[in-house]
Amino acid sequence: MENEVEELFQAVFGIESKKVYFAPGRINLIGEHTDYNGGHVFPAAITIGTYGVARKRADQKLRFYSENFSELGIIELSLTDLTYNQTHDWCNYPKGMIHYLREAGYAIEQGMDILFYGTIPNGAGLSSSASIELLTGVILNDLFDLNIKMLDLVLTGQRVENQFIGVNSGIMDQFAIGMGQKNHAILLDTNTLEYELVPADFDEYVIVIMNTNKRRELADSKYNERRAECELALSRLQTILPIQSLGELTEERFEQNKEIIADECLIKRAKHAVTENQRTIKAKKALVKNDLKTFGQLLNASHASLKEDYEVTGVELDTLVETAQKQTGVLGARMTGAGFGGCAIALVKETELDSFINQVGRSYEEKVHYPADFYVANVDDGARKL
Repeated sequence: MENEVEELFQAVFGIESKKVYFAPGRINLIGEHTDYNGGHVFPAAITIGTYGVARKRADQKLRFYSENFSELGIIELSLTDLTYNQTHDWCNYPKGMIHYLREAGYAIEQGMDILFYGTIPNGAGLSSSASIELLTGVILNDLFDLNIKMLDLVLTGQRVENQFIGVNSGIMDQFAIGMGQKNHAILLDTNTLEYELVPADFDEYVIVIMNTNKRRELADSKYNERRAECELALSRLQTILPIQSLGELTEERFEQNKEIIADECLIKRAKHAVTENQRTIKAKKALVKNDLKTFGQLLNASHASLKEDYEVTGVELDTLVETAQKQTGVLGARMTGAGFGGCAIALVKETELDSFINQVGRSYEEKVHYPADFYVANVDDGARKL
């Protein structure tokens, strides 16, 4: 792939560059919609991601090109105007990174030509936007010798998402993509940013990503609505409990105090945040003990909660997951990402892989009337120069 993107860069920009970079996408094994609720998440970087080729310019022009949006051609901007502009489409993600790093005092005084080539399906919910952000950060760090710590690039990426783009997302996506390690998942406490690398050894099983092919745009989804519902539930609990987040509650303590929320819908939203956080902690313990059966059961319970209590699944994700859970050689399956389309994951015995894809794919197309896509995900290192 490195040679391919180098050749593409030369074809697009008419000059050569050997500086090639990669930022993975991410899957979240378990711990969904817990990151902004002060809970734990359990993501992993994957081998599907975004490649970049870059070179500095002598002037202040920024020229961006994405092979994924080739119809838009080269989008030309200037270092002198890094404000958000809707017409600049996907370029707002790299532009936001440059804007905030310059604002933080880093010397980025020359323009660049950057080519992006993503193997993440657009809108699949595998964090293509965070992948672009961290890829841009790694490129800037290298081209301009900025010596920025990866955690600072991670936090800058989240700031781009929250303040520049206007999506009220948590830290998980950028953290997994920046700090990922091959064959390890990351148990991250989103309250403290303390994290633990956990060997992700699935023996004879593989992680299958199942893409609904229903586009979901995070900013346009009900993501911000769910976040507001959890904040309201938390504020009501805080009238009697000294807590800063829903993630601080055990299931028992939540059950003892939930009536103070006084709204059935808000109780369900908070219940998901609390129980999903506890499932994530249990899932880490199961993986450490190599208890894959328990791990799979926790995946199934996670999806049920996301469907019934958090209501972020929908017919496409439910069809994939519920069909997957019935197949031979499947330990568990759940949606991954924000929901409302996007992807699900399943832990599938490798010897049953072909049968699994055929059966689930056929059932899905019969019900939804268009096909799903399937990919086997390997756990990869974080954003880096190749």
